[in-house]
Amino acid sequence: MARSWPDKFRSAFRGAWLAMCGERSFAVHLPLTAAVAIAAVYFRISLLEAYVLGLCVSLVLMAEVFNTALEFLSREVSPEKKPGIAAALDMASGAVLVASIGAAAVGSTIFIHRLGMTLGWWM
Repeated sequence: MARSWPDKFRSAFRGAWLAMCGERSFAVHLPLTAAVAIAAVYFRISLLEAYVLGLCVSLVLMAEVFNTALEFLSREVSPEKKPGIAAALDMASGAVLVASIGAAAVGSTIFIHRLGMTLGWWM
């Protein structure tokens, strides 16, 4: 029998909550997300810039959730260290790193530009 939409959403929210509570990296990602939002309001970024920053933040958080899911799954599949599982976990961590570096580059570009406009470095 197919699950209802409310059940699917309950599972999705539960999964996001478990990832946020079960992964230490969220203790870094969530405050940085709040800092981006505060800086966006302070610098009065454009709607397009807000969209781009929102996508960047979402991409990093999504990558972290997938990484956390793989970590949980690998512990269930095999408690002992296996090279293939270790490589898969390293790749998932690498995906979070790539997403984070990309988001930091985009965010830095937007905020440095806005800071320059605020301080009159360029028009």
